[in-house]
Amino acid sequence: MKLIYFAWVRERIGTAEEEIELPAEVTTAGDLLAFLQARGEGYAEALRDPKIIRVAVNQEHVGHDEPITGAREIALFPPMTGG
Repeated sequence: MKLIYFAWVRERIGTAEEEIELPAEVTTAGDLLAFLQARGEGYAEALRDPKIIRVAVNQEHVGHDEPITGAREIALFPPMTGG
């Protein structure tokens, strides 16, 4: 699965994107955020407050309870401000 990170999420994790094989128990967007937090310091810092992270599955924004099984691409965004 391809993961794409934007803005300060990308900066804190240290990469713009990566290919990853997820464990079978990671079935929702929220599970993914919890799994990634445990991958290291940069991930933990970027995802410290997971409820503010926006998730897009196959380029469609979804809630954290949304299933991700079979997704080709998941993007993580920090909160967006307008202007």
